[in-house]
Amino acid sequence: MAGFGVANERLRALEELEREIGASLQSAGLVILELSKEKPQERHLDRQAAQFGAAVAKVEAELSAQIRYLTQVATGQPHEGSSYGARKSCQLALNRLDYARQRLGELARACELALD
Repeated sequence: MAGFGVANERLRALEELEREIGASLQSAGLVILELSKEKPQERHLDRQAAQFGAAVAKVEAELSAQIRYLTQVATGQPHEGSSYGARKSCQLALNRLDYARQRLGELARACELALD
C-alpha cells in the first residue's frame, strides 16, 4: 500500500505543475496585453516578465525531477504492481498498426492511380 502514497504524491506534484503552467501562461498573456497598449507600463511589464520567468524555471525544475524519477522506475522491465511494460508494448503495437494502415492506404491509392 505504500506504493499508493508515492503515486499520490507524484500526482499532486503533477497537479501543482499544471497549475504553475497555467500561471505562467497567464503571466505571458498579461505581458502581451501590456505590450499591446499604446504606452505600456515598464514596471508592470518587468513584474509580469519576472513572474513568467520564475514560473517557467519552477516548471522546468519540476519536469526535470519527474523525468529523473521516471527514468529510475521505468526501465522497461515491469516491476511488481506496474503495468508500464504491458502498456508500452500495447502502445508500440498500436503505433505499428497505425503505420501499417497508413502504408496500406498509400499502396491502395497508388494502385488506383495505376489502374486509371
